[in-house]
Amino acid sequence: MGPMHDVIIVAIVFFSIVSVVKILSDNRIRHKMMEKGQMGNGGKQPGNGTVYQSLSALKWGFVLIGLGLALLIGQMVPSGVEEEVVIGSMFFLAGAGLLLFYWVAGKLANKADDTSVRKNN
Repeated sequence: MGPMHDVIIVAIVFFSIVSVVKILSDNRIRHKMMEKGQMGNGGKQPGNGTVYQSLSALKWGFVLIGLGLALLIGQMVPSGVEEEVVIGSMFFLAGAGLLLFYWVAGKLANKADDTSVRKNN
């Protein structure tokens, strides 16, 4: 197998692990919220579903941009260290994409809170 096959295998394993962790953590959070009585709508996400979906799309958009940049960086480095650089930069830039998402989501949440406070006053 060539080096690109190895990268694809690592990416598949990485996304599989991330998916399993996300599903388990979402389930755990949902159960805790139901126990506290904060979710009375049958376990669905509170609030507007389209907002949650757009934020989820934003999160994965940032992660995929980071992974794409990692692959681009891997193509620019000289041969011999290309595989290590690609894998390392994939993890680094995917994490940076998640950090960027949480920063943007925090800004959007603050903006939404400010808007709802103004409507109530």
